[in-house]
This record gives sequence, structure tokens and C-alpha cells, in this order.
Amino acid sequence: MSLSVCVAGATGWTGRAVAEAIVLRPGLTLRSAVARSHAGEDLGSAWGSSSIGVPVFGSVADALDGVAGVDVLVDFTSHTAVRSNTLSAIGQGVAVVIGSSGLSAADFDEIEEAARAAAVGVIAAGNFSITAALMQAAALLAARHVPSWEIIDYGAPGKPDAPSGTSRELAERLAGVRAPEVQIPISETGGLVEARGATVERTQIHSLRLPGFSLSTEIVFGLPDERLAIRHDAGSSAAPYVEGTLLAVTKVVDRVGLTRGLDTLLLEPA
Repeated sequence: MSLSVCVAGATGWTGRAVAEAIVLRPGLTLRSAVARSHAGEDLGSAWGSSSIGVPVFGSVADALDGVAGVDVLVDFTSHTAVRSNTLSAIGQGVAVVIGSSGLSAADFDEIEEAARAAAVGVIAAGNFSITAALMQAAALLAARHVPSWEIIDYGAPGKPDAPSGTSRELAERLAGVRAPEVQIPISETGGLVEARGATVERTQIHSLRLPGFSLSTEIVFGLPDERLAIRHDAGSSAAPYVEGTLLAVTKVVDRVGLTRGLDTLLLEPA
């Protein structure tokens, strides 16, 4: 059985790498693509190469209406578009793999409700890197035994959202384990409360935006007289995010409702 896929953001940094991999992967067929600035073109031409027979549309709604039989939408667009793209796909009975960051907990609640009502699956991950998923799994294990932690996320100066999707997802997943212990409540901080970072699901996140970083996420756990730091560093290419995304594409059609985190898939029995 071959799965038909539409990639939104197919000319972007990660979306292009994923779309190129889908073209080459047995069992997957790239049926259509979304890229507003290249609507009406062939995707190969949009990439600056020869035609590959994949039409490009200006919106997810147009892509799903214009090409029948799409099983999965993969979204690597932006924090401003991903929510509406996802709900549009769900409304047409299409499963979704969400790679874009910036969705809030309330957004995910809405997506979960819509997906269950439509009996389709959605898999969302703040980071589709296999090693980043293993970092998250290790952090969830550590939180069961160490009660205090904070997160630092590092990104390039031009990264538009903060915190990163990886760190936000990690904080939200940690909330399902327990709330971190703090000696002084954040609201009672002397000086500038903002210096303690942003509170996401009761975890403090500190976002640095500096040259030299692509995306790094570090969680630091502390006990008296000892510390544990778990950190994931991404390189300068989109290659690390491809295999995890394709794994999600193959898994999402067998699910109903929302699944958070690539680590959830990695820890399932084979």
C-alpha cells in the first residue's frame, strides 16, 4: 500500500528535504505541495530543477481540493499558518504530521478534539530528529526521579518564535510527569521577574537567540551538590528531521486523535 502525501512548505528549509525524501521513498507518493510563492508551478521547477509531476498550490485547502486521494498532510510552514492548515486537512478527513512550531496548548486541545471528531490521526513533534526525541525521552525519565529542572533553548538570531517548539513541547510533556520544585516562587523574584525566563506548564524556559546556533535544547536537572544536563544540538542542515518525519507519516494513518512527540513512536513496541 502506497501512501499519498502533500507537503506544505515544500520549498522551505525542512519541507524541501522531506519532500525530496518522499519522492525517493518506496511506499510513499508525493501527490501535491503547498508553497504560496510558487503556486501554479511544478514542484521540480520551483526547486530550480526539472519537472517531477507534482503540482504546487497556494494553500492547503486548494491542494487537497485540487488533487484527490491525499492520505497525509505534512506541515512545515510557520507558526502563523500551521493551526489553520491542520484544521483544514482534518476537515477533509486527511491525517496530519505537524513539524511547524508555535502551537499553544489550547491549539493542541482544539486539534485533538477535531481529529477525534473526524476519526483521523495527527502526530505533532517540536523536533522530528531521532536524537532530539531520545533527549526528550531521557528527560521524561529523569523528571520521575529528580524534582527540579529548567530548560534553555538556543536559536539563530532570525528564529521568529520563542520558546522553540522543541522546548515548549518538552515543558508540556514534563507537566504530565510532575511540576518542578522551586524554592522561591517565580512571582516573588526580586529585581526583574523576566530574568527568570518564561513559564510554560510550570517549567522555566530561557530562550537565547545568537549567531552560531541552529537549534539547541538543554534541560538541566539539579539535586543538592549534583546536576544532570541533557542537551541536543542540531547542525546546519535539515537532514536530521527527515527520517523521524517519514516514520510519523507511516504511523499517523493508523491513529485517531493527537499524538505528541516523536519519542512516543520510538518507545512503542516494534
